[in-house]
Amino acid sequence: MNTAISILDGKSVSALGQGTWYMGDDPRKRTDEIKALRTGIDLGMEVIDTAEMYGDGRSEVLVGEAIAGRRDKVFLISKVLPSNASRKGTKAACENSLKRLGTDTLDMYLLHWQGRYPFAETVEAMLELVKEGKIRSWGVSNMDVPEMEEFYSISGGNTCAANEVLYNLSRRGIEFDLIPWCGKKKLPIIAYSPIEQGRVLDNSALRELGEKHGVTPAQITLAWVLRMPGVLAIPKAGSPGHVEENFGALSVSLTEDDMEILDENFPAPGRKVPLEML
Repeated sequence: MNTAISILDGKSVSALGQGTWYMGDDPRKRTDEIKALRTGIDLGMEVIDTAEMYGDGRSEVLVGEAIAGRRDKVFLISKVLPSNASRKGTKAACENSLKRLGTDTLDMYLLHWQGRYPFAETVEAMLELVKEGKIRSWGVSNMDVPEMEEFYSISGGNTCAANEVLYNLSRRGIEFDLIPWCGKKKLPIIAYSPIEQGRVLDNSALRELGEKHGVTPAQITLAWVLRMPGVLAIPKAGSPGHVEENFGALSVSLTEDDMEILDENFPAPGRKVPLEML
């Protein structure tokens, strides 16, 4: 079980963090969502991942409220939209995110996906933001091997600190080439939608393994993602109980037989698969 990973200059964080996609959209859920994030922080799930895209900034505002008074216990990640990823646009977007989050610094700032602006422009802006102390590190999201190689060919591009991509039992394409590539570079992977937004949980094998271990299918699914060294999972949870369920995945130990059953039901890729996104 991979319970912690080195994500920045040797800094170790829990391999299980918190995602916030779709959080902050419904005012009726606001109190529970803030309690959920704070519960995760209290449990040691210090990585919180958000983005300016999520709810047009509403997720960042929610996160800002949740981490108020606890900022020193959080590893905070946000993302810039490709449409804002010019040199000037990246810096302006970062300033806006910082205001919504109520903080002076991001621990990591990611390019959300590839857009029309040259990577070199975005990298230049990221490096300037690091020098200015607005961000501690920068990275990317939804980038496959060719894009990563392009980043690494740019001056300063090899300071990229992480790649956030879709990864779960039903989306294993990155195992063929991207995970090995990142492994060689010692580049952490942040796995978003690690339980496929719940769509895999009706699988009979997952239910049976959950019964065997006395846990839920979601915990089996998360434990499977967490088996991989250098991978940080960021499931979303909208209530304290859901967060506690996710946290329980850290205590699940899958056996070789369990892994064989999961491989049979969710086969590993035997060839290159185009990078998937949600």
